[in-house]
Amino acid sequence: MKRIVCYLRPHQLEAVKTAAADVGISGMTVTDVRGCGASPEAAAQLGGEVRVVKMPLRSKLEIVAADEVVEAVVEAVVLHARTGQSGDGKIFIEPVADAVRIRTEERGDAAV
Repeated sequence: MKRIVCYLRPHQLEAVKTAAADVGISGMTVTDVRGCGASPEAAAQLGGEVRVVKMPLRSKLEIVAADEVVEAVVEAVVLHARTGQSGDGKIFIEPVADAVRIRTEERGDAAV
């Protein structure tokens, strides 16, 4: 199992969620976050004024998936989140040692 953590533009989230569902992902966690990566600060038009946006709003999407579908999930996220502009986001893939469904005590892939 792997945990796929994606940081993406909020307006891309719905398309990415739909694409993940299309490859068989039914469970995910979404969090609104602020942060910046390697992109330099950028100016944005806010309320009629030009301001420097230091910590843009992003969506953090977390998915735990079986090893067999990880590449399909990554490809779906890239396809639907990529604009070609700086700030499109990042995807991190981490190993998951185990998972336990509390209600049934199922473990591993069955718990996901």
